[in-house]
Formats: sequence, C-alpha cells, structure tokens
Amino acid sequence: MKASVFSAASNQRALLVGLLYTLILCGSHWASWELRFDFAVPENLQTERLGSLLPLVAVKLLLLVVLRQFSSMLTYFSLPDLLRVVLAMSTASFGAFLFGVFARSEFTLPRGVLLIDLMLSVAAICTFRLALRVLREQRTGPTAKARSRKRVAIVGAGNVGASLARECASGRARGLQPVVFMDDDPQKRGGFVHGLRVAGRPDEVEAIRERYRFDHVILAIPGASEKRVREIITLMAAQGLAVDTVPSIDDLTSGRVKVSKIRPVDVEDLLGREAVQLDSEGIAASVKDHVVMVTGAGGSIGAELCRQIAVCNPSRLLLVEQSEAALFVIEQELVGAGFGGIIQPVVADILDRPRIRQVLERYKPARIFHAAAHKHVFLMERQPAEAVKNNSLGTLALAEEAVAHGVQTFVFISTDKAINPTSVMGASKRLAELALRQLHVSGQAGRTRMMAVRFGNVLGSSGSVVPIFKRQIAEGGPVTVTHPEVTRYFMTIPEAVGLVLQASVLGEGGEIFVLDMGNPVKIADLARQMIQLSGLEPDVDIEIKFTGLKPGEKLYEELQHHTESHVPTTHPRIRKFVASSESTLGGVHEALVGSVPKLHTWEPNDIKSWLNQQIPEYTPYVE
Repeated sequence: MKASVFSAASNQRALLVGLLYTLILCGSHWASWELRFDFAVPENLQTERLGSLLPLVAVKLLLLVVLRQFSSMLTYFSLPDLLRVVLAMSTASFGAFLFGVFARSEFTLPRGVLLIDLMLSVAAICTFRLALRVLREQRTGPTAKARSRKRVAIVGAGNVGASLARECASGRARGLQPVVFMDDDPQKRGGFVHGLRVAGRPDEVEAIRERYRFDHVILAIPGASEKRVREIITLMAAQGLAVDTVPSIDDLTSGRVKVSKIRPVDVEDLLGREAVQLDSEGIAASVKDHVVMVTGAGGSIGAELCRQIAVCNPSRLLLVEQSEAALFVIEQELVGAGFGGIIQPVVADILDRPRIRQVLERYKPARIFHAAAHKHVFLMERQPAEAVKNNSLGTLALAEEAVAHGVQTFVFISTDKAINPTSVMGASKRLAELALRQLHVSGQAGRTRMMAVRFGNVLGSSGSVVPIFKRQIAEGGPVTVTHPEVTRYFMTIPEAVGLVLQASVLGEGGEIFVLDMGNPVKIADLARQMIQLSGLEPDVDIEIKFTGLKPGEKLYEELQHHTESHVPTTHPRIRKFVASSESTLGGVHEALVGSVPKLHTWEPNDIKSWLNQQIPEYTPYVE
C-alpha cells in the first residue's frame, strides 16, 4: 500500500515537472523566432515554426530525462545541474542543425533561431530553478532577528572564506550574517566576495568594526601560519570580540566536515605549534602486524597512543587500564572508528604481576608503551607511598615482566618534572628512569630495548590547567594561578604522542629522549588570554587570583640535569640525553625492591627522605 502511494506521488511530481519544462521550452522556442525576425516572422515561415516546435521540445525533454533533471529536486540547483542543462540543450540544438544540413527537410530551422533558442532555453530553465532555490533558502534560512543577533566579520577572503559566506547565505550556518571580510592580501582590499566588501587587514579591526558593527569574528584561514593565527586571535580578543574558527585544512580537504561547522577558538589555537613532520612510514612499519600494548589506555596520553597506533594496522592492540569506566570510553571510541576487530580491552593493574604475566603470556606483545601513572603533583605530595608504588615499582615490575616475555620495545612515558625534581611525582618518575637505565646497563634487559621519553604539560589533559581555567571562567571566576611568574612548557596531545612514537623508532636501548617543547608559557598570561577568548576582560569581568605555589611545585621547569648532556637525533624535535656518569645507578633496583614492605609503615617525610637518598638532586618539600 505504501509503495503504491509513493509511486503515485512520484508520477504526479514527474508529470508536473514535465509540464513546467514543456511550457518553458515552448515559450523559449517561440520567442527565439520572434527575436530572430524582430517580432515580424514572415508568413511563409509560420508553418516551419509550428512544425519544428513539438519535435524539438520533445527531444529536449527526452535529454533532460536522460540527464536526471526530472528526478532531481527542483529547489536544489548547483553547478552539476547547470552543466547537465547546458549539455541537454546544446545536444538538441546541434542535432537539429545536423538534421537540417543532411536531411534537407522542408522544416530546416534558421541557424539564428537555433542559436537564440539554445541561449533562451538554458537561461529560462536555470532562472526557473534558481528562483525556486532562492525561495527555499529564504523560507528555511535564519530569521531577520537571528541574523541581526550575530553580525560577523570573516577573516580570510579566499576560497574557504567565500564558501563560508555562501553557506551562511544559504541558511546552513544558522544565526550568522556575514557583513564584511578582512584579509592580509592588499590586492583583495576594496573588492567584493559574494556581495561583501573586503574592508582591510585584520590589524585594522578597530576602524572596520566601527563602520560595520559586528561583535563576532570567524577565522577562515586554515592554511595560515600558526604565528599569524595567534597574532590575529590576540588582536580580536583585545577588542573584546568573540572569535570562532573553521575546521582544520585536513578536515576540510578530507570531507569529514563542512566549512560551516565553525567552533570557538580555543587555547590550543592560541598556543598552537607548527605541524610535526614524522617518519610515518617508519612508525607504521614498527607497529604493523605486531601486537602492541598500551598501559593507562584510558588516560589522555594513553588514549591518544591507542588512536595513533590503531591506524598503523597492528595485528592486535591491547588496551590495559585499571579504571573500567575510562577503558570503556576509549574502547567505544575505537569501535566506532572501525577498529573493533583489532582492539582488546584489558582491565588490569600494572602492580598485579600475576595478571600482567597472564596478559603477556596470552597475547605476546612486541611493543609496550607504558603511560599508566599517578601524575597529579599535589595529590602525590600528600601520599608519596602511592607515587613510588605505582610510578616506580609498577614501572620496574612491568619492565621485568616485559624482559621475561621477550618484548622487543619498552617505552616509558616520563615527564620534565623528573629533572631536578622538587615533587614526589617527579622524583618517582626519575626513579623509574634510573631503574630502566640500570636494567639496560647491567645487561638484564636482554634484547628488550628500554627507553624513556620526557615531555612537559599537554593541553587538554586531565592534569592540565586549561580545563580548570575553562571551568572557572564558565563559573564567573576567579581564575586561580599559583604565582605571577610561574611558567610551563605546553604541547598538544597528538603532537606529544606522535613524537613518542617517533622516538620509539629511533631508540636502540637505554636512552632518555626529551621532546622539543618550544618556548615556555607564563601561566598568568595564559589565564588572561583564555579570559579574553571568552569575550571578557581580565581583572574586570573575571578576577585573576594568585594563591601561592603548592608543595612540590616549581616556578620554572628545567630542561636537563647538570650531570646530563644532550645530543641531537635524526629528528629535529627529539633530543637524546646522555648521563656523564653511571654512578647514580648503583643499587636503584635493590633499593626499590627493599622499600616494598616499608612504604606503608613510613611517614610521608620518611619516604621523601628515602627518595632523596636515591636521587641526590631531588629537593623534597618537608612538612
């Protein structure tokens, strides 16, 4: 019953479309004779005009059917439809011309009539279709109230900016009314794109805003340098303008998203770094067809490791995580991305050696990326036993099991806080580095390549200040910063993980790699910039409150210990540290193993004192 209803509706629609096209084509043909003969068609040609009308229109209708112009929605008219209409009309006119030349029929059409008929037919059908499209867009587009509510300026008058303006005009970017373009190209200044003037450079935003009255800016410059993007964002934020941006150039060219899917400019855009060039083939070859294990798979770094490793086609990817909830989230994400056939979620604690042993024996991983850790500085400062147990003993136990089960590569995710540590978290990570180094130097690592990779804070991780600042701004402040001069290094999560994978290819065993983290960022400046990005004014709309350094925190992160020197690697963003002496390695393994029965009987200060004995450069905070 439903099928018959749909069929009847479809037939009625086709009949209506055919009738409309017939009227348009008959009118075009009749008008072409009138125009050719200055509205005085000779009497002896009237019969020829009438005789040619129905055959020519019938051929045109048949060609429109063949080129799917009857089945396409009339109110959706685009460039492919235009080309098909032109092809249909041109074919019909050329066929009529050939028929007159070779058939020598009494109904030979004058060439002027054929040419005018071709132009009128194309123009009439296209005008009809465009009128229907404009009518649809006006009826379904944003209301005048919505348009007036968000008058926006578009930065970038290139292809992306033009596409965005077109999307806004069509109603697909609802609630936005572009009023002006800004662009760095002086040749575009004063020109028009889709009816909008290119008024000047972004640096002239104050004068342009006064003339065009907008409070919202959209960046449509996905190919611009990171430096220039930061400059423009800072300019707009200083004017109190809300700033959005179009998707990245990779997302746009891949077709994953449309240009109208704008999003707010985030701190990642403000602190963005130049794209990292990786040896993608080398990374993929090191992972492809191997079993790879990632610990801490539900954390920020672990989850990104899983994402980047999964696309390299490992034979199996083991997602090891203690938190069932965190493991479920990354598992569902990877299943949704099409990797359900290769992933294996494993609920396990790295301190549970029988369980880890069972996992290694069953799945036999060739690569282990160890990201599981306690990493919150202030939390670990108050319970140092847990930091040592998880970060130091857990790493040593996992590494020993990896050696025993023939794992080829063991990569430990360390931190820049392990350099001259002042926190228990940093000291516990440094102790883990030394334990791995001792396994390598003593020969106990066997054929397993042991290496550690250090880097600083990652934007968007659970321990980063960025999500904390976002929440505080959303709540109306204050934004809390520990000290006016505190600085940190920042990287994006994908960038850090990509370089970790690159380091795993470079390492031969025993190395400590340090990633190039760029220039340090003053946290107070970061807070001000995030407030400005929200369209607010620091210390006016949102207070910045300084709370003092917490136990274990440094003002400045350091790049290397005084006993270390760095040497370059084949990758410009990765350096390798070489210890000037192995004297600090003596007894690390024995001290760690010997601490097991005492950790939960010692007081926190006792544990810090013990850590200081193992790591002389550690400066503990003693309460």
